[in-house]
Amino acid sequence: MPAFICATCGSQFTPSQAPPPSCPICQDERQYVPPGGQKWTTLDELAPRHFNCYQQHEPGLIGVGTEPQFAIGQRALILRAGDGNILWDCISFIDAATVELVKGLGGLSAIAISHPHYYSSMVEWSRAFGGIPIYLPAADRQWIMRPDPVIKLWEGDTLQLAPGITLIRCGGHFAGGTVLHWVGGGQGRGALLSGDIVQLIPDRKHVSFMRSYPNLIPLSAPAVARIGAILEPFSFDVIYGAWFDRVIPRGGKDAVMRSIARYITMVQGDGTAEQR
Repeated sequence: MPAFICATCGSQFTPSQAPPPSCPICQDERQYVPPGGQKWTTLDELAPRHFNCYQQHEPGLIGVGTEPQFAIGQRALILRAGDGNILWDCISFIDAATVELVKGLGGLSAIAISHPHYYSSMVEWSRAFGGIPIYLPAADRQWIMRPDPVIKLWEGDTLQLAPGITLIRCGGHFAGGTVLHWVGGGQGRGALLSGDIVQLIPDRKHVSFMRSYPNLIPLSAPAVARIGAILEPFSFDVIYGAWFDRVIPRGGKDAVMRSIARYITMVQGDGTAEQR
């Protein structure tokens, strides 16, 4: 039976004879069902007209994304760690070429994902590399559309995947919204792999935060303040967002803290800023 994939958010569902009746992730207020209704596809249907492309962001960090863009359009990151490579975030499309190329890099030992919009074909990726574990925060368990024993739910605010590589549950966009801190990133200055829990914006000098990006629903000031508080102990200079071109190469932590202060001022303000 095919494992149907939602064409809007890219989530792959448990194999079934017919497409699911709906996509709960798209029906949630943070995502959307297109005006034309829910549409479904499969990896076999995607294969003739899609391929994955790659970009090395720095030594030990390679981005992988799909062309032409599919669903939300994020790219994943392969973090080359001494204890085994880690896939950060995920994309829906995977094919034989992708598997062969990644195996040439040493394969994968684990998958970790920032939030449900990027769960995509995570089980397919896991199985392609021997059933490696997928680490997801327990707070987002309800959004798993393809349950599988390879999924390992974790509790608390941090989880160390390997020496110098830590998952940090910030919350915000989703209750389990997670970023990855890499001590060795940025040539030793530290890097944050942020998904869109900490969203990189076009000016590359600030970041932002939302409950829903497509529907423009903001986060509350306390939720954003919590993100700042939980990131405060971690040092990082570089931030890698969810797209190939969304990178802050220097001053990343300062950009986060300044942006948090600006955001809270705006959502709690008296309106005078809008008059300037």
